[in-house]
Amino acid sequence: MTRLVICILLLLISLLTVFKAFEYYIWMLTIVAAEFCWVFIIFCVIALLSGFFTTKYQLAGTITGFLALILFVTPIVRAYMVAGTLKQNFTAVFGLGSTIIKGDNNQPPFSIGNMFKGNKQVKPKQLTYKTYPGLYLTMDYFPTQVVGRRPCVVIVHGGSWNKGDNTQLPELNSYLATAGYNVAAINYRLAPKYQTPAPVEDVHNAMVYLRKHADELHIDTNNFVLLGRSAGGQIAMLAAYTLHEPGLKGLIDYYGVADMVWGYSIPASPLIMDSRKVLVDYVGGTYQQVPDKFAASSPIEYVNAQSVPTLIIHGSNDVLVSPIHSQKLAARLTKFGVKHFYLKLPWATHGFDFNLNGPGGQLATYTVERFLNVVTK
Repeated sequence: MTRLVICILLLLISLLTVFKAFEYYIWMLTIVAAEFCWVFIIFCVIALLSGFFTTKYQLAGTITGFLALILFVTPIVRAYMVAGTLKQNFTAVFGLGSTIIKGDNNQPPFSIGNMFKGNKQVKPKQLTYKTYPGLYLTMDYFPTQVVGRRPCVVIVHGGSWNKGDNTQLPELNSYLATAGYNVAAINYRLAPKYQTPAPVEDVHNAMVYLRKHADELHIDTNNFVLLGRSAGGQIAMLAAYTLHEPGLKGLIDYYGVADMVWGYSIPASPLIMDSRKVLVDYVGGTYQQVPDKFAASSPIEYVNAQSVPTLIIHGSNDVLVSPIHSQKLAARLTKFGVKHFYLKLPWATHGFDFNLNGPGGQLATYTVERFLNVVTK
């Protein structure tokens, strides 16, 4: 009976690899189920093998466990499917040689072996880039591990505009520093005390600081790239498409909010997040009260033929920020002929890159590294 119960629990969890979460904590479990699927595969195998030592409910447990095993394998199978055409699709946008990086030994976009690898850590420096009365805005600066002046990636964290900080998901920062990029993960002013466009101004101030201190930080000021996740994606997009920062060569958008007007009109499930309240706190009113501010804070409104090349990364099972935001952004970039690549991850949810070595994490990191390589040449 215990085996059957375990197999049923595993099956219920495995459903999250193919279906969208319906509640906040279930969403968090979805990240674990899909991006650490190998752990659950081991559990399923153990549960199935234990059937040799029990007779009661043996068939029911075996069938249930086998179904769970199949579902836990699906993120790996689908990752290989995406990986199979990733190089070709990326090359179609950015040209021959865009997927080749010196010294990577033709690294594949995804492999099972890499799911078990560790991640090298680079210790950041904490720098204060802007001071307000009673407020110090800081950045964690991950210096490049390659000698010489190198490009700089400015990272804007997520957190619904009202929480979070620059210590989020530091593994990618260390990875990029090891790969030869300086990385500046910034803090910014948070809602509801500070509203749009305050965080965008903070991105500008951070880049001013980085240019001013470029010599001591070994930054190539002709090669900046903005990267933002979720709410930080909206901030990074708005900064990239409106500020026209000197030396900005590209934008990386991880599941960001591209259309604030549409986002307000189609809110997320209240069991997941009160997305309308989040937007109201950030923008400064409801859409009915301040429609112009919603339009003004929508990155897609500013896309034009001069917009920087853009990499979009989004999971199809995202329940916090709908993939429709990324679809609308990609369509707008296509309309104006802006070079862009949209990496779609069919099984992934919001925050999938929590695990850099998971199926989604590997594919995203592979694409990010090649995007950086081609836009900062």
